[in-house]
Amino acid sequence: MMVRAVMTAAVMRAWFLGLALLGTGLGASAAEACRPDPLQGRSLYLRGTFNSWNALETQRFTWACQRWELVTRLQGEHSFKVADEGWSGDADFGRGAAEGSAERLSLRGPELKRRFDGVHRFTLTMDASSATPQLQVSACPAPAPFGDTVLYLRGTPNNWAALDDWAFQYSCDAYYLNVKLSGRHEFKVADAGWKDASSFGEGGGNFAHVFNGEHTVRVAFEDGKPRLSVGPKTFADPAAKSVTDPVALSLRYDSRNLAHKRPFGAVKAGTPVQYAVTSLPGVQRLTLVVEKRRLEGNQEVLDYTEVARVPMQARRDGANLRWTARHRYADVAVYGHWFEAQIGGKTYVLQNNAAPVFWTREKGAGGRAEVADRPASGRGTAGIRRFRQTVYSPDFKVPAWAPDIVYYYVFPERFRNGNPANDPKPGITRYHQHTVEVHRNWTDRPYRPNSGDGSDAFFNNDFFGGDLEGLIQKLDHIKELGANTIYMTPVFKASSNHKYDTADYREIDPAFGSNADFERLTKEAAKRGIRVIPDTSLNHTGADSLYFNRYGNYGSQGAFQGGKVNPASPWAGWYSFDTTQAEPDKQFKGWVGVTDLPELNKNSESLRNFFYRDRDSVTKLWLDRGAAGWRMDVAPWVPDDFWREWRAALKAHKPDALTVAETWFDASKYFLGDMFDSTMNYVFRNAVLEYAAGGDGAALYTHLEHLREAYPPQALYALMNLLSSHDQARALHHFGWHDDTKDPAAIAQAKQRLRLAVLFQMSYPGAPTVYYGDEVGVTGGDDPYNRATFPWADQGGQPDEALHADFKRLIAMRNQHAVLRRGSLEAPLHADKQVIVLLRRLGSGAGATWALVGLNNATEARNVEVKLPPGVPVAALKDVLGDGPGGAPALQAVGSASEGRWRLTLPPLFGRVLVAPGR
Repeated sequence: MMVRAVMTAAVMRAWFLGLALLGTGLGASAAEACRPDPLQGRSLYLRGTFNSWNALETQRFTWACQRWELVTRLQGEHSFKVADEGWSGDADFGRGAAEGSAERLSLRGPELKRRFDGVHRFTLTMDASSATPQLQVSACPAPAPFGDTVLYLRGTPNNWAALDDWAFQYSCDAYYLNVKLSGRHEFKVADAGWKDASSFGEGGGNFAHVFNGEHTVRVAFEDGKPRLSVGPKTFADPAAKSVTDPVALSLRYDSRNLAHKRPFGAVKAGTPVQYAVTSLPGVQRLTLVVEKRRLEGNQEVLDYTEVARVPMQARRDGANLRWTARHRYADVAVYGHWFEAQIGGKTYVLQNNAAPVFWTREKGAGGRAEVADRPASGRGTAGIRRFRQTVYSPDFKVPAWAPDIVYYYVFPERFRNGNPANDPKPGITRYHQHTVEVHRNWTDRPYRPNSGDGSDAFFNNDFFGGDLEGLIQKLDHIKELGANTIYMTPVFKASSNHKYDTADYREIDPAFGSNADFERLTKEAAKRGIRVIPDTSLNHTGADSLYFNRYGNYGSQGAFQGGKVNPASPWAGWYSFDTTQAEPDKQFKGWVGVTDLPELNKNSESLRNFFYRDRDSVTKLWLDRGAAGWRMDVAPWVPDDFWREWRAALKAHKPDALTVAETWFDASKYFLGDMFDSTMNYVFRNAVLEYAAGGDGAALYTHLEHLREAYPPQALYALMNLLSSHDQARALHHFGWHDDTKDPAAIAQAKQRLRLAVLFQMSYPGAPTVYYGDEVGVTGGDDPYNRATFPWADQGGQPDEALHADFKRLIAMRNQHAVLRRGSLEAPLHADKQVIVLLRRLGSGAGATWALVGLNNATEARNVEVKLPPGVPVAALKDVLGDGPGGAPALQAVGSASEGRWRLTLPPLFGRVLVAPGR
């Protein structure tokens, strides 16, 4: 929230009376000739750790005459780059060479790093002889002198009215407005109410100026006094509209409104979908364009092929036109659709909005459409944002137990040391060509090479001794927490502590125990109603493995035996080699360039036999040993046809086994019925963490609304809804509890924000996932600190038992109320910056169970009014989490009962869950 400058009306009036109109003052660049945008309309974004590397509209650069400009607020130390939406080869800028106060960026350069504290202006300039820009970052001075008060140019150009198109914007150091005028005009700068304190002209009268085209009007404050100047257009207006035609702007389409698209969301193959667009009269032609999406890898390949152009038919609907069309989606796929409009001899597109979806390359979160000029012919349809349409197989099923899952997510090496006899031993246990490090104290921090913590120079070779025996010993802890499914990162033989560098897919790592210990774990877990889902990568092995054997630690048959290609190896066909290269590291492909993880040739018939076709294949073997399903690492790097075969083999062997993909982006393509049941829901993670940290609730909830619309419901209700992971900073770290945080109030607030996030998890469809230790207050930043040990009291740890009790209470709430696990999910009843209110229902008629969920990320209590639909048994709604603040009732009627409006009271940094059981 901006801090308002403290200025008395008398002082402000005195300043304004002495204000002069200046013809210059916009800087030397104002006189330079404007030139075309070097990227021909493609947008550049500031992308970094502050926005999960997304291309957000709020951090989009605007081209202005000779430069790109962005003003944004950032706090803390961050890594970042400047890039377009697709990380294109000619628009991906990183660190280059410093040039005075600016930095020359370089294409595909490394990340820039900087500490920020407040509002900053980012300016990129690119001269005609260079393909890379210079970046200058400057801190903005004081906040806007008038705070949230909007100032307008009011005068002869607009009949002295306060119109939105004539509103100044405060940007970093001054108020700015771009105008296009000719001739002499008189005007004042004023707020909407002509208040004395914020209305002024020249010497108490009007300003007068002769305009001759496009100009920028600027009001700055120098030495506390306002200064107005008019000069050539230079302001980079982030809110500038490219479309001004009123008929084009009247086009309306909302993909989540049944009046515009029916049925809602993902559909089964063979389903006809009805579309409707409304507009003012004046549209000559409107066409529905349907395309099929091609998406490969980790979103590296993304394009669309047109499959239909359907002319829309118009009819009168009051003062408007209603355009309708129908398309039947015959085949399983992910499609895109948009609309092409002919208006006044010009072509427009009605397309998806520019809202981002976390981690997802394609922008547009569904819902309200936006109109834009059709991209220039040279760009084809590349610049169009499609509404996505998932069309899945009619026989797509997920295991019946999936919606009831509460995961306990374990990194086994750091959970519990149940058998010290199997701990890795320095000087004996091998890590590649080296030895391992073992921590003497369970409560030590994980080692990070080159950090000065006394560790050696090798990553992922420090061990604490966690094992399967420790997990077995603590099954009751997991059961008492309320979790019913263990997901654990890999436990197969491997040299690292994370075990994604598999050495032998058929053997449990000796430091974790034995194959018999795995079977014992699944049996003991089953006695407590807990399933076990293991993890592995079928995309790569370890370089130090039975199959590759780069270091000669596994006999003599490796495909890269002792650092040399071995054509006689039974696994030689599992990898792709280039023997023309002299350097060993260049003779094979490491996954994403990591030579410790040689990438597998997934087209190898032998490999596919070993992984899933054979009766004793890896997939089937561990299901037979008690696994309830599989989580598959780096799924996007494995071909789709592999996953289709793999799923068929797995489901034929064990139909109720659950399949979970590791994807971070919109995973629609995996939910067509032929690959996966679920995914790790990083979109949910980011949205909920950002909301619980104080982010804009209405804006962040659009990420989740996109998933509700894009995913088949059976997949939506099976998603692994996580908050922390072994690949990202823990939730408490995200909420501000860092290594150097000593303030008890900051720590207490971080824990309360975590409670809010867990409440969101437990009241939302999908499988809530608790990362080990979160429930007792473990914090930690990026790898390796997010992989800290569980703070068992008998090992010297200090678990937060109060937080633990709250986790148990919230999980119990979910387990006790099926409506929170399986109930319907519609659009929010209410969503603003702080409050989100959801209504859930399970069943129909008098037997339906209802749940009203209210969430509040404000640091003070909030009252919000909601309109409940007919049939909700308000009198029967009971708060399942206890009384509200001061014992106040959760719901109070507003107006007459027939209006159906109710006031919901929500405590700070938490919420309420009200449930009315069916009869």
